[in-house]
Amino acid sequence: MNKADLIDQVAARTGQTKVAAAATIEAMMGVIIDTLSEGESVTLSGFGTFEPKQRRARTGRNPRTGVAVPIPPKTVPAFRPGNTFKDALSED
Repeated sequence: MNKADLIDQVAARTGQTKVAAAATIEAMMGVIIDTLSEGESVTLSGFGTFEPKQRRARTGRNPRTGVAVPIPPKTVPAFRPGNTFKDALSED
């Protein structure tokens, strides 16, 4: 499923127009991105938690030359699914 498919599904389930559903999804993604960039997490009960994670600095290798390359630390987004989400996937 891509973003357009998601918009179609949300519009169908909520009775909104595709334009309204797209605006809602864009707004939600914007809020999550802004919150994570401020160093805070976003928890959606039953779904999961989006949080910023700090990756430590490490040394990588250039695959062509084998030369060691320093990789600086950085913050990346992470997602932990909630129990309801995990349970829905494990029901087979």
